[in-house]
Amino acid sequence: MTFSPLSLPAAMQADLEAAYAMPPRAYHGYPHVRAVLVHCQAVADGPGWAHPREVQLAALYHDAIYEAGRNDNEARSAALARAQVERWLPGAGVDVARVEQLILLTARHGTLAASDVDPEAALFLDCDMAILGAPADVFDAYDRGIAEEYAGHVPGFLFRLNRRRFLKHLLRSPRIFLSDFFHQRLDAPARANLRRRLGH
Repeated sequence: MTFSPLSLPAAMQADLEAAYAMPPRAYHGYPHVRAVLVHCQAVADGPGWAHPREVQLAALYHDAIYEAGRNDNEARSAALARAQVERWLPGAGVDVARVEQLILLTARHGTLAASDVDPEAALFLDCDMAILGAPADVFDAYDRGIAEEYAGHVPGFLFRLNRRRFLKHLLRSPRIFLSDFFHQRLDAPARANLRRRLGH
C-alpha cells in the first residue's frame, strides 16, 4: 500500500516523475521514492504521522534534483517542492516551510542525533535511511547504485574513500536510526550489512 494522504494533480505527478528521470539515476530515482513511501506507510500504520501530507510531499520531492557530487541537491529539491506545491496545490493548506525543512534535513544524514530533530522528522529521516537495514541483496544493489551514480563525477579513489568513511561512521554511531520505531526494527540488519560491506 502506497502512502498517499494527499492526491496529486496528474500534471504535478508527471512533472515530479520527469524530474526523477533526469539525469538517469542508478539509485536516487523514482523507485527509491516509492520505497520511502512504503516505510512512510509503515509509520502511518504504527506510531502515526502528525502531519502526513507534509511528510508525503517531502518524501516525493527530497531527491527530485540530484546530481552526484553536488552539495546543493537538497536545497534545490526543497525549492522545487515549494514551487510545485504553490503552483499545483495553492489551496490545500500545506505547510510548505515544513516540507522544505524535512527535505533540507536529508542533507545531514549521519550527522544528526535524535535530540537534534523533532520526533516526526526523526521518523521521516529514518524512512529515507531504511535501505541500510534492507535484505542483503537489496542493500548490495543500493550500494552498487550509489557507486554507479558517482562514476564519472568524482574520482573513483576519492569516492571509495569518502564512502567507506561515511559507512564506518554510521557503524560506529550508537544510533544509526533516530527513532525508536526504526531502531528496534532495523538496527541489527543495518549493522550486519555495514559490517559485511566494510569487511568487519
